[in-house]
Amino acid sequence: MTLIEIFVVVAIIATVAAILVPTMTRAKATAQSVQCMGKLRDIGIGLNQYFADRGMIFPTMVAARESRSDDVPAIDTVLLEYVGDEFAFECPADHEGIFEETGSSYFWNSLINGQRMGNMDLLGVIRRESGIPIASDKENFHQHVGDGVNVLYADGHVTRRLQFVVEQQ
Repeated sequence: MTLIEIFVVVAIIATVAAILVPTMTRAKATAQSVQCMGKLRDIGIGLNQYFADRGMIFPTMVAARESRSDDVPAIDTVLLEYVGDEFAFECPADHEGIFEETGSSYFWNSLINGQRMGNMDLLGVIRRESGIPIASDKENFHQHVGDGVNVLYADGHVTRRLQFVVEQQ
């Protein structure tokens, strides 16, 4: 093999690597976003089990706590027995250590505290469960797949939102 052939092979390998690395990074980020959505669905399933025990009333919890040592009712403490695993509250894309520090990668919508499922009201504007967010990512963990956060809604569906927009319904 001549020196020119070696340079050509190295150039081809470098080009292939330049194409594959960003593609693999995006694929990994997309997989983590999908896993995160799955964990929010699991939290929704756990919440349904909570409803069965508590007469369809939403728990009263803080939106988030600053530290695991804070002794307040939070999503990861109140719903833990219904979800079954503390790591259900960790978004796989949470590389900032929010889960480790606070116990959850997810916010709770404290505006729905104590409301009865089926008779909900969010600030008098949204009354349908399909439009009322109950939990979401604390940060935009999924920047490699676009801006926005994953959101769990009161009717159980999970979607990706670019921003929270209160819509008249």
